[in-house]
Amino acid sequence: QDFSELRALCLSQGLLFEDATFPAHISSIGPRLLPADQLWRIQWKRPTELQRDPYLIMDGASRFDIIQGEIGDCWMLAALGSLTLRKQFLENVLPKDQGFQADYAGIFHFRFWQYGDWVDVVIDDRLPFLNGRYLSVHSRSSKEFWPSLLEKAYAKLRGSYQNLNGGYLSDALVDLTGGVQMQFSLKDPPPGLEEILKAADRSQCLMGCSTPGQPKKNIELRNGLVQGHAYTVTGAAKIPYKNGWKHIIRIWNPWGHGEWKGPWSDNSPQWDRVESKYREKHLRNKDDGEFW
Repeated sequence: QDFSELRALCLSQGLLFEDATFPAHISSIGPRLLPADQLWRIQWKRPTELQRDPYLIMDGASRFDIIQGEIGDCWMLAALGSLTLRKQFLENVLPKDQGFQADYAGIFHFRFWQYGDWVDVVIDDRLPFLNGRYLSVHSRSSKEFWPSLLEKAYAKLRGSYQNLNGGYLSDALVDLTGGVQMQFSLKDPPPGLEEILKAADRSQCLMGCSTPGQPKKNIELRNGLVQGHAYTVTGAAKIPYKNGWKHIIRIWNPWGHGEWKGPWSDNSPQWDRVESKYREKHLRNKDDGEFW
């Protein structure tokens, strides 16, 4: 599908685009994502029906825009959170030639890396709702729609929203960048893992991590981590602590809330023994899903 041609055709006819190849229908959701009675209650709404003045992006794309919906695609959203930290990669996935303010025709497009090529995926902007709530990922701002539309394009690429319900963070990172992925087991980490992470951060690598367990259960442990869940690695630092140095890693939960409660968490006593200039630089005490 050619985005420019389809948009020009819709604009010339005064119509909003309806994508016959990924329709506003149960087939695009998938038969096993929800119980049958709920599938039939799904409604599809355009951002222009939800907001008087919607935007694709407001004040730049950020990981803090993203709030996971009912679909279990934390693996993809953790990769997306990482992508927002590297604007040069993000602009490749999310082309700038579209929006709600100029030449709006209900059509958008996004790019993903597949088998050695960048594939342009065209969608309409009808989004699935169940009982008045987003089935899909949505933005913290009710006026911003890039996370929901990008997720819909990825669902189309994969065949349905159901096919996003569980997956590998490393696959999503490759699909969003065309890069080569490396994995480290934390049960048997390589020597100098902290330095590897710091070097990767300086080199602008995209990084994520995950916890073992059943991804469908979403069991939150007493320490605040979720079993079978994917997270974004958003930073690595080395700070003076007591009489030496401490390596700390910053991690973000794509739910947009739910944080680690152990050492170096937002309210942990370790921060009381860190110099104020380092504390002010690194500590952000908010319930935004991000923690050291």
